Amino acid sequence: MYLLAGLLAAISVPLWVAQYAGMLPPGIAYAGSSWHAHEMIFGFAAAVIVGFLFTAARNWTGRPTPTGAAFAAIAALWIAARILALTPWAPLAGSFDVCFGLAAAGGLAIPLWRARNARNYFFVVLLVALAALNALFHLALAGRIEADLPRLLVIALDIVLFVVAVMAGRVVPMFTNNAVPGAGARRTAWLERLSLGSTLLLAASDVVDAPAPVIAAVAGVAAVAHAARLALWNPWRTRKTPILWILHAAYAWVPIHLVLRAAAALGLIAPGLASHALAVGVIGGLTLGMMTRTSRGHTGRPLTAGAAEITAYALVMAAAFVRVFVPLLVPQLTVAGVVVAGALWSAAFLLFTVTYWPIITRPALRG
Repeated sequence: MYLLAGLLAAISVPLWVAQYAGMLPPGIAYAGSSWHAHEMIFGFAAAVIVGFLFTAARNWTGRPTPTGAAFAAIAALWIAARILALTPWAPLAGSFDVCFGLAAAGGLAIPLWRARNARNYFFVVLLVALAALNALFHLALAGRIEADLPRLLVIALDIVLFVVAVMAGRVVPMFTNNAVPGAGARRTAWLERLSLGSTLLLAASDVVDAPAPVIAAVAGVAAVAHAARLALWNPWRTRKTPILWILHAAYAWVPIHLVLRAAAALGLIAPGLASHALAVGVIGGLTLGMMTRTSRGHTGRPLTAGAAEITAYALVMAAAFVRVFVPLLVPQLTVAGVVVAGALWSAAFLLFTVTYWPIITRPALRG
């Protein structure tokens, strides 16, 4: 799933950028921002989340997650949905896409249920919720139901943010303390409840289409909570450990995203800036960091970043900065900023895919 996500990230964004800049005629079924946003959330982010959860659930439960033919079938559903969206049979893409989400939820639910691992049942609920939002998106796009596509995508992003925040809170302080002696990364129960609770409240506010001042207030509280949460992880102590600092640097985009969400709700900036702070800075950076860290760990390799990884980290962080702050500070350069950010993003994930293809597809060193 990591390699599939890397390929999609490297290929689809340049296609979208070429359409956006007028260099490529809109010949894709979901031409324009709808296709781009959908693929980044339900294609790229979903693939990374499923890959991570299937791997992590084995550690949580001591039981196997789908492998062999069962996993190949799940991956095939994802691949079919990506390809069909580019063909005259695009309506079928929705069926395969929703089936992928439900199959992934089932593949996670079975080992959790057998191990009675109730602590992680909510991940199954979130995967089902993403599949439901995906179904609504496809139905609305086909004209079968009336729905606000941008709002559906924002709610889906809220769910992905919550998943990312939970996983980061569990592993980033642990990784930091394990790799940096005396790092002192810590968590406090009340701040964990506030940061995660305010993130859920923001999602709920988007679901019920709460008034703009309410969304701005919730996003503001969440921004402060996540900034304080990150501060407790002592990110400055990871500056000499790139495989760790990428996780902290990417998480720093969470409060940035939430501040921009509040500003967008109040009509001060375009909503897309907040969405891209989350999509490129948080999701792009954290997924790249987690994919490299977990791939190396689970294949018996040293938990260090080489030149390829460091370059990819720098590229994705630069992509986030350019994509958000160039349009914000110099609006007349928006198109150029999008093109440059897309090139940086694509280069980062192409480098990851090429570098990690042999690492992931060959036997683990300790095996």
